[in-house]
Amino acid sequence: MNPFSDRLAAEGVTLRRAKPEILQVNVGKLCNLTCVHCHVNAGPKRKEIMTRETIDRVIAWFARTEIPTIDLTGGAPEMIPDFRYFIERVRALTPKRHVIDRCNLTILLESGYEDLPQFLADHEVEIIASMPCYTPDNVNAQRGEGVFDGSIKALQVLNSLGYGTHLPLHLVYNPVGAFLPGPQAELEADYKRELKKHFGIIFNNLYTITNLPIARFASYLRYNNKLEEYKQLLIDNFNPATVSGLMCRNTISVSWTGEVFDCDFNQMLKMNWGNGNGVLHLWEIEPATVEDREILTGNHCFGCTAGAGSSCGGALV
Repeated sequence: MNPFSDRLAAEGVTLRRAKPEILQVNVGKLCNLTCVHCHVNAGPKRKEIMTRETIDRVIAWFARTEIPTIDLTGGAPEMIPDFRYFIERVRALTPKRHVIDRCNLTILLESGYEDLPQFLADHEVEIIASMPCYTPDNVNAQRGEGVFDGSIKALQVLNSLGYGTHLPLHLVYNPVGAFLPGPQAELEADYKRELKKHFGIIFNNLYTITNLPIARFASYLRYNNKLEEYKQLLIDNFNPATVSGLMCRNTISVSWTGEVFDCDFNQMLKMNWGNGNGVLHLWEIEPATVEDREILTGNHCFGCTAGAGSSCGGALV
């Protein structure tokens, strides 16, 4: 049974892949933080990281396509040994490709990573940074004590290098509990006002992303006896207008082992494109066959279609 698929059918809505615009690569589960909302179950003790051999195979496939953007995520993607190598290889491709780094900010202050902000600026890498709130209590509750102060320091460093002005810097808001994000435009105005007023920080856009009830966030909800209530909240707020903009339509998700998925959430649920018929790797797929491919769905998909919708680029409607 797939209630989400049934709901799409009832609405007369189809969900198939459009032309791919982003290759999102989850380079591993290693992270310097252990956040409550993390759908990857990432943390400092995780060993899963992408090898150089896999990086080379991913880049070789990417180079055969016209996909303009590669989006590096994790964990903390910066912690894999070949993070800089990955970016240098991608930026050397012809035609030029755009690189996104999904950064938790605090990694930029860790020992051994101090030169990373300058490296990212030199290679014109877009930064999408997690910042659950503009107040310390909410951030520290979700991400750990002291994370707010570290995030502020990191943002100030990025601003000093031109991020937020001539280099793109976007922040991500995740709710700190079992509720949907508020209106994105209003939250962005609040963030910009408060961060500028108190810390002199500027950034480009705020992206609101709904927490999906999987992995560590599902455990958090279950512990607080809110899992079923939250799942029902997502179902009750299904919005068919969000479907055309879902990230699974234009983004290909790749795991640290090179397996291919429709999105990072499907990846964590092991919903590989092989769909039960074995593992399918990116380099086993002909780029021309991606468009119009059927998208694998499940109940978790109600999270991306609830309210104003949710994607790696924020609200959808």
